[in-house]
Amino acid sequence: MTLRIGILGTRGIPNHYGGFEQFAEYLSTGLVAKGHEVFVYNSHNHAYQGNTWNNVQLIHCYDPEYQLGSFGQFIYDLNCILDARRRNFDVILMLGFTSSSAWGWFYPDQSTLIFNMDGLEWKRTKYSKPVQKFLLLAEKLAVRFSHYYIADSVVIQSYLKSKYAIASEHIPYGAEIHYNEEESLLQEFGVKKHEYFILMARMAAENNIEMILDGFHASNSNKKFLVVGSVDNKLGQHLVHKFRKDERIVFTGGIYNHPQKIHSLKIYSSLYFHGHSVGGTNPSLLEAMASRSLIAAHDNPFNRAVLQQDSFYFSSPNEVREIIENTYRNGREMAMVNNNLKKIQEQFNWDNVIKKYEDFIQRCVREKMYPASRFQTPEKQA
Repeated sequence: MTLRIGILGTRGIPNHYGGFEQFAEYLSTGLVAKGHEVFVYNSHNHAYQGNTWNNVQLIHCYDPEYQLGSFGQFIYDLNCILDARRRNFDVILMLGFTSSSAWGWFYPDQSTLIFNMDGLEWKRTKYSKPVQKFLLLAEKLAVRFSHYYIADSVVIQSYLKSKYAIASEHIPYGAEIHYNEEESLLQEFGVKKHEYFILMARMAAENNIEMILDGFHASNSNKKFLVVGSVDNKLGQHLVHKFRKDERIVFTGGIYNHPQKIHSLKIYSSLYFHGHSVGGTNPSLLEAMASRSLIAAHDNPFNRAVLQQDSFYFSSPNEVREIIENTYRNGREMAMVNNNLKKIQEQFNWDNVIKKYEDFIQRCVREKMYPASRFQTPEKQA
């Protein structure tokens, strides 16, 4: 069944921003390769102004976020939804719901509407209490208006079933395995192979960066710790000031559009710290696994669902310090790295993810057309 599919909820492709945009790149091109007609909505001021990209059709809609800040995202999503009403899509795939589900009454009735439910946005501590309440309402509206649901984590899937009594399809994100590391790229950062620790994250409280750096600061390690990410916000400036006297801690700023450099920093690190504690299957974690990093992760159900026993876990600065002072790259650690790489190859690879999306989308369209056949087995339909 060949479908017309509209993908909404991102700033657009090619990716110049984050996880959902990267995901939209892989999914849209993968679905086009399978014969579907795919449209991705882009901000009007996206860096790429073409009407197609790798055979994906792009629709540019006015996005006032650059003028209005976060509120502009609501206007952008509304503009995308109103445009989608005219397009006669078989399927509308909404990536996230934060600023779109408030316009649920405007979703086109004729299309099969599928939401990727993202993480538990209302739990993110970077938001004020009023904003957290709104995000919980937005989640409820997404549940109300969507026809079908996708959860990128088994934890999110369980949450949706428990809180809203709805079934969702578990389909994780994917990651691409790279083999183009270059040890000479480490020279720019003044570090050597396996002689530094690293984290790559946005400076947000729920990413536990301060906890990680507190633990490292208290350790007796003589290795450097590279903190990769923009420090322009309040938390970033606080961390730079707090650890200014620890010469081992290096704030590199963000590293953008240099995948070989990012991959090399990961693979040659002694330990890669992943502090994310809210959300589903985090793309940056999968990318660290695909880069063959040895990983220390914040101890929470989301990270354990992905890494299982193949990580060191921490939930306090003292546990971070103990990991730093007592971890060596020997047989056990190399087995953890290889096991995580195998997970990427078998479970979190893009071909597998795209096939699962295609299968689920087609099942949803068939069921919406023929409700009596709701995901029945062939025997029951006979």
